[in-house]
Amino acid sequence: MKTSITFSLLATLLLAGTPRLHAAATNEAPAGATNNAPASGIVTNNDEVLTVAVFDFESKDESVRDLGPKVATLLNANLSASPNVITVERAELEKVLGEQELGLSGTVSPDTAAKVGQLTGAKVLVTGRVFKVESQTLIVAKVIGTETSRVYGEMVQGGSGTSIVDLSSKLAEKIAGVVAEKGTTLVAKVPTREERIAKIKQALGDKKLPVVAVKISERHYGPHIIDPAAETELTILLQQCGFKVADGDTKEKPDLEISGEAFSAYGMQKGNLISCKSRIEIKVRNVATGNILFVDRQTSVGVDIAEQTAAKTALENAADLLAERLLPKLVK
Repeated sequence: MKTSITFSLLATLLLAGTPRLHAAATNEAPAGATNNAPASGIVTNNDEVLTVAVFDFESKDESVRDLGPKVATLLNANLSASPNVITVERAELEKVLGEQELGLSGTVSPDTAAKVGQLTGAKVLVTGRVFKVESQTLIVAKVIGTETSRVYGEMVQGGSGTSIVDLSSKLAEKIAGVVAEKGTTLVAKVPTREERIAKIKQALGDKKLPVVAVKISERHYGPHIIDPAAETELTILLQQCGFKVADGDTKEKPDLEISGEAFSAYGMQKGNLISCKSRIEIKVRNVATGNILFVDRQTSVGVDIAEQTAAKTALENAADLLAERLLPKLVK
């Protein structure tokens, strides 16, 4: 099973605890809420810190053909200067999206936002278009919540003498304002662990549960960490949802085997907080037939004052999100 080893900084303080659920898409119409809050301090109304991924802006017109990637780079730089927002590195964004055969320009929509958010760990996506109307250069941005599919729109414009740097800076301020003002509508409500387990049990119903074995190898690219957090977290959730978990010491043979690989890596440090990113890739095999039933993967992040704990938290978060999708499928 191949996976990307080089991870970018995708940390967000919200993910230091229970990871979020992906809410169903609502396809809200774009709104034009404007806020001139500076980009150097993006804090939502409930003090949340969000991870933002900026995509190349579409620039098909000949007169602005090279401006789309430049605008995205400038926006990314302006937003990343904030101590309260985390931006996804563009090289890592391209790498992740390549797995889904998604280009960086003009492809992000409310329908694809949830999948991109799942792969990158971003809570907010920014995309848009650069074009000219007569002598005016216009930049229109869409701010999309990956968990709620809520969309907000912002726009800046300038004449022939207006620098693209200045326009991008103004647009970054407006985007920062949207994130700060509308953050609670861009992200989904964080469920408690009890709520997540109750949801899984409800999906399982009264069906007979198979015996499951879990084998997930794990590696942290940094100081060596012994405890297998992903395997441990998934095993705990299986047991709490009523499954029997078999290992080498049990007499009962498993019906299904969950195997895979887990990776974590250091992101960066802001103040006393250290962020790490993780990725888990798993497959479910029917032991009797050898058939592969399901394949899935999940990216997540964690934050703590210690790198080792942040890495384990990131892996636990990813395992929680995987379990919510995976466990109900084990009885079908």
